[in-house]
Formats: sequence, C-alpha cells, structure tokens
Amino acid sequence: MATTERITSVADDKSFHVEEKPHCVKGDIETSTGEDTDEIVVLENERDIATHVISVDDDPNLNPWTFRAFFIGLGLSAFGGSLAQIYYFKPQTVLVSVMFLGIISYVIGLAMETFIPRHGLLRYLNPGPFNKKENAFVIIMASAAANSALGTEVLAVQRLYYNIVPSAGSSIILLFSSQLLGYGIGGLMRGILLYPSKMLYPVVLPLLSMLDAFYRDGIEARRKLKVFYFVFTVIFIWEIFPEWMFPLLTGLSIFCLAAPNNATVSRVFGGSNGNEGLGLLSLCFDWQYISAALNPMSIPLKAQLSSFIGYLLCIIVFVVVFYNNIWESQNFPFLAQLLFYENGTIYNQTLIMDSNYEVDPALVAAQGLPFYAGTWVVTLLTTNLSLGATITHLLLWNKDDLRAAWTWINMDTLRSWRANFDWKFWKHSGKREVTANTGDLDPHYREMLKYPDAPNSWYFLTFVFSFILGLVVIYKTDSTLPWWGFIIAVLLAVVSILFFTALYAITGISLSIQTLVQMIAGYLQNGKPMANMFFVLYSYNAVSQAMLLLRDLKIAQYAKLPPRAAFTAQIIGTLLGAGLNYELMDSIIDNQREILLSVQGTNIWSGQQPQAYNSQAIAWGGLARELFSSGQRYQWVPLSYVIGLVVPLPFWIIHRYWPKLRMDYCYTPIICAYISCLSVGINSSAMSYFSIAFLSQWWLRTRYPRWFKEYNYLVGAALDGGTQVMIFILSFAVQGAGGTSHLFAEWWGADQNGNYDHCLYL
Repeated sequence: MATTERITSVADDKSFHVEEKPHCVKGDIETSTGEDTDEIVVLENERDIATHVISVDDDPNLNPWTFRAFFIGLGLSAFGGSLAQIYYFKPQTVLVSVMFLGIISYVIGLAMETFIPRHGLLRYLNPGPFNKKENAFVIIMASAAANSALGTEVLAVQRLYYNIVPSAGSSIILLFSSQLLGYGIGGLMRGILLYPSKMLYPVVLPLLSMLDAFYRDGIEARRKLKVFYFVFTVIFIWEIFPEWMFPLLTGLSIFCLAAPNNATVSRVFGGSNGNEGLGLLSLCFDWQYISAALNPMSIPLKAQLSSFIGYLLCIIVFVVVFYNNIWESQNFPFLAQLLFYENGTIYNQTLIMDSNYEVDPALVAAQGLPFYAGTWVVTLLTTNLSLGATITHLLLWNKDDLRAAWTWINMDTLRSWRANFDWKFWKHSGKREVTANTGDLDPHYREMLKYPDAPNSWYFLTFVFSFILGLVVIYKTDSTLPWWGFIIAVLLAVVSILFFTALYAITGISLSIQTLVQMIAGYLQNGKPMANMFFVLYSYNAVSQAMLLLRDLKIAQYAKLPPRAAFTAQIIGTLLGAGLNYELMDSIIDNQREILLSVQGTNIWSGQQPQAYNSQAIAWGGLARELFSSGQRYQWVPLSYVIGLVVPLPFWIIHRYWPKLRMDYCYTPIICAYISCLSVGINSSAMSYFSIAFLSQWWLRTRYPRWFKEYNYLVGAALDGGTQVMIFILSFAVQGAGGTSHLFAEWWGADQNGNYDHCLYL
C-alpha cells in the first residue's frame, strides 16, 4: 500500500467553521498539494487517523473498577441481552448498537454522578465524576451481551422443528462454548490483529471521537460537545419524518414518480421498500438507512472506492442476469432469498424431509430440485469470489502485517513457549517486555504498556475450555455432527479469523463466511441439516465473535482501558447475555410455540428467523451436492471460490510494474463482495451513502483537513447516535415493537399500501 508524507499537526484551539482556502489536488487523489495557512495535517494513513482524530493522552489515575461501572454495565447487559433475544422472535428487529450503549451509559453515569450523594453506602454508586474508562468498561460489557447468540437459533430450531429438547445444562454449555470459542482464538491473535496502527478498526472511530468530546476539558472540547449536541438534536427530530410521517424521504426517485406503473422502472430505480429494486439514482434522506451497515463518514477512501466499483458492477450484473433470463431468472422475483419451484411458487421444504428430518432423495425427486432467484445466485457467486480474493489479496498486499501468524511455527519457538508457559495463569503478573525502540509501536498501544496485560494464557485457556465443552456438547444435544466435523469447523474458523478480521480491521468492511461454511458442511455431512447448523455455529459464529472481541479490545486500546478490565467486561457480558438468551428463548418457545411454527405469525410474535435458519440448513445441508456439484445447475457457485483466489493477481502485477495506475486502491475482496450489495433490503440509500462518503473521506479530508480532523468523526457519531435513539423510541411507540403498530395516516408522502417511492408494487 502507498505511504505518503507526514505533515505537522494542528493546534487544538481552532473554531468550528470552514475557512480554509480550497486546494487544487494533483496526482494522488488522497493528497492535498495546496497551501494550508494553518499547517494542518492531511490524514493519509491509519497511523495519522489514529493519532490525530483520537486522543492519545492517558490518565492512569482514572479507575474503571468501580461499583458504579459494574452496576451500569450489568444493568445494560441485562437490558441489551434480553431485548435482543425477545426481538429474535418478533416480526420486527430492534438492535442495541454500540453507539446507543455509549450514549445511554454516559447519560446514566452522568445522572448518578449528579444526583446521588457521595456519602454513606451511596458513595459506592457515586465515587466521583463518571470517567471515560468507566464508560468504556460499560460499553464493552453491554456490547458483549447485547445480541442474540447464534446458539439460541440452533436450540430454537431443534425444539420447534425436530422435537429435540436438550437439557438446560447442555443448552447453557452449548451457548457458553460457542460464544467464547472465537474469543479464545481472536485473543491469541492480538499481536497481529489488534496492536498495530494498521489495524485501525474504522467503525469505532465515531464512538471514540464522541467519548473524547464527552470527557476532554478546555474550550475546544466544549466547542466540540456543542457541535455534537446540535447535530444529535437535529437528526433526532428529523428522523421522525422519514421514519414515520413522510416515508417517501426514504427513497425519492424521479423515475418512479414519472413512471409509477412500469415494472422495469420499479426493478431498476425503485428501492424504498425491502426487495423492491436497485434504487438507481434514488435519493435517501433517512440516516438510518444511509448508515445502516456502515457509517459513510468513517470508512477509509480506498475501501469506499472499491465498494463503489462493486456497486456499479452490481447494477450491471443484476440487470444482465435478469433480463437475459440466466438461471431462469424471470420465473422468480427480481430480488428474493427463498427457494422456489420452477413455476415461481415458494418451495415447500418440509415435503422433502423424512420422519427423522433428513432429506429423502425419493421425496426430492417427486418435488423436483428447488431454484434460486437469479440475483441470489449472483450473491452466492460473488460472496465466494470475495472470500477467495481475501486470502490472496492479504497475502500479496499485507503479508508483512500477517507474517507473525505463521513465523512462530518452528521448533525453537514451540520449545520456548513450552518452557515459559505457566499453568498458574491467575498468578501471571501481566508485565510485558518493552522494546528499546518504542517509536515503531502504535502510540495508543505504547500507552497501554503501563498496565498489566491479560496474557495469552488467559485466552488460550478460554479456547481450550470452549473447545472441550463444544466437543462434549455436540453429542449431548443430538447434533449429528461428528467429532471430526467439529474439529474441521474450528480449524476453518482459525484460518478465517486471521484473514477476514484483518480485512475488517483495515477497511471497516466485514465479509460473512456463512454461505461458504454451509456449503462445506453440506458436502461433509450431506443430507443432515442439523449437522450443518452445528458446523456453522462453531465456525462462522466463532469468526463473528472474534471480530466483536477484537473490535471491543480496540475500543479499550483507544480509550486506554486496562486490558484486564476489558477482558473481565467481555467475559461477564458474554456469559450474562448467553444465560439471559437461553432463559428467554425457553420461556417464549414454551408459551408461543404454535405461533412460532405458523407461517405468518402475529403482529407480536413471529418465527420468521428460526424458519429461515432451518430453511438454509435444509438447502445447504440436504441439497448441496444436488445443486452445486460439477454439472449441476449452480456448479459455478463453489468454483467461484477458487476463481476468487486468482482475482487479485492482475491488480497486484499491474501495480508492481505500473504503480502510477494506483491499483493499490482496489481492494478486490470488497469489489467482489459489493457486486451483490443490492441483493436484499432497502436499496434507495446507496447513492446518498456514496455521495456522503466521498464528500467526507476525499473532499473534506483533502480540502479542509482541520475540519475533517476535528469534526468529521464527531458529526458521524452524532448522526448515528441521534438516529438510533429516535429509532429505538419509534420502534416501541409507533412501529409495532410494543405490540401494535400505528402507521401514519395515508397521504402522498406515506403510501402505506404500496411502495413509498410510488414505483409499481410487483
């Protein structure tokens, strides 16, 4: 990757307005070559961003180990874990984001600091000012808990569709082992995937910028806080309009308004509703959808350029596949994720299962093999392309960053580990050897060296503990996954964590390996959907958990939260969340079983997510060979993984011999992944997303670098925070999360019986 010159940094007391002289950029589009009267840095690389956007300063006197921090952390963990599991069985999903947790924990901490007396027993709830490290501790604990563990999906499917009811003990052990396995593996890779400046984790920058604004002193800090509150308030109020009163603002399309009865216009230009169309040239004014997956103000320019190339290719490929009727695409909806009969009706997967809930070849022959929508086949193809490309791309471009992952595999290193390994992990001092030249270390990591580490032995024992429990529990829960299948799943997770977490850490964009591991499991255990689900649980879920662990550890590193506090918060949050997940799942299934098994459900309870998970397991676990083997209908889906391994090579060769062509801007895994970025959901936000991304990461960063450094990530945090708080309120108030939805009265800007953008409803 290209590196550029470092320039002097700015003084801290610049005002919030844009007065810089516009620059004329020549050559590298990321480099400003004009004069800057304030001598402000143009942030060029990960180290620049990490040291100029986020405060490197640390106050070791700030104490995160307070009763107040545990009190708020446990409360928000219980809230987030319970809410996530309840809404797994709801027709509408409500997510508790890290930004939401950061804001709520700050408000609660500030309230406790302000209103609780500091004497008597109450002093434990208010030992002093609520500090940044307490806030980070709470965020990490609650973040670890605030999701529905994938293991509960497996248990729910077992109980609903296979009449298998594992004991409470086995179920809890299943959740603990599957949630902690990725933690153990990811923790052992901290030296590669966490400590270096290269591993930026752009997705957490708005959160840390917000925390800096909350807790830093001085005129500049107060000015930043005013900016945050102003933007937060404006977007908080604004979101009422696109989310409830004026949903046309979700996707405003001139083409839809001009041709409301044209099916082609709907497929290409529509996009305000789920699976409506590609949303080409639509304008979205709803920040919830603009930043639904990623905040456009935080992802680096190179990743944005690659995703934009993939987005343009996606439109072309989807249109070509559908209108040329490839894979009989015109028999099915333009955008769909289900299985279909050849005539376009939804495939009834229960009709191909025998009494043991395994796929019966005779019943498959009677029903016929299912079909996918053409655009979904493209999604499967490009997903595998991106996964293969990730391996080769990182080995070509980032080999030195990952080298430590395999250089330890020699006898001298192994002997040294064995000689120095102390099984009395609880006595480990946590002291780390500091090299003489600390200038090469990441500045944030260098500040963390003063604190005792959570040593590798802690993470290794977490891994061993989880591995042994997982190996036992697959037999105690009738998983049908053999021991060797479990080991293959874990090995696949280890390799995937290295490469896909590195891509996530560098670019902020994560790729899912779920379809790949489902396919592998389908070939290893053909005709066994249950085995497929458990294979996914201990491979794909381990990768997801490792990414979450390392992301939260990066929050800790940026916030200077001691490593042992971060480890404690993550373990407590994960175990508490998993326990609550199980208890609520058990209660809901016992009381709402018939509703969860019904196709439609009610406006309060729905089994759509376990139904979808079971359907995927049947399709991949039961029909992988029939659909994807050589000579079969979708044979190019698995082959695309092999092709993906070759995709980065031409870009690397061109850059090596003709570097001025800047092929280093092309992240081939991201390009491949984004060729299917419009395959599901609301797509009207794409143009707005990329417009804001380039405005932020190119125009503002190179023309007005001081404004970018001081306010870009802070404004992004305020937009996310205000939106997510309002969405949370609206979910319960009017959108049905509390039981009954209250749609806004029908009018031109709120077409409640069709597509909001007035395109033809197909």
